[in-house]
Amino acid sequence: MTRTIATIVGSLRANSNSERIARAIAAEAPKDMSFDIVTIGDLPLYNPDLDAPTPPAAWTAFRSRIKSADAALFVTPEYNRSVPGALKNAIDVGSRPYGQSAFAGKPAAVVSSSMGPISGFGANHHLRQSLAFLDMPTLQQPEVYLGGVNDGWFGADGRLTRDDTRAFIGKFGQAFAAWIERTAPSR
Repeated sequence: MTRTIATIVGSLRANSNSERIARAIAAEAPKDMSFDIVTIGDLPLYNPDLDAPTPPAAWTAFRSRIKSADAALFVTPEYNRSVPGALKNAIDVGSRPYGQSAFAGKPAAVVSSSMGPISGFGANHHLRQSLAFLDMPTLQQPEVYLGGVNDGWFGADGRLTRDDTRAFIGKFGQAFAAWIERTAPSR
């Protein structure tokens, strides 16, 4: 059975390192996983007043794609020792209205990165706090913190050029697939 993974990239920058990492994970993951990159840049800032009677179309489309997925993968850079504002907004949009969270019960995994050596540690752990509240069983091991990420990590075709990182990402994909099978609600 093919599992659909809603892939949420925390960076809005075109061809960002986070997006390239998400695509590298998809390339190395088991073939029965289908990764759907769900964009977040067009989501209006969450305001409960906009949810009734008719929420913005971008919110409805986002929530629908999350709900239809079997799991969620978050790939994010770190901004100021936390998650980017656009990613936090996407979490707020997807988790509302209260009691109707699109995220509830979905298996999740977090991958963080930075150009520096800290590897997005702060963003990774702040995001995990939100996912715990959203009742998303989140893969604990292997943890994925990628430091020193730069354009040299990727070839012209977008593939990772580092064999060790590609192998690690492949092992992560296998662990995430197994996690989904153990924790995903029955279809």
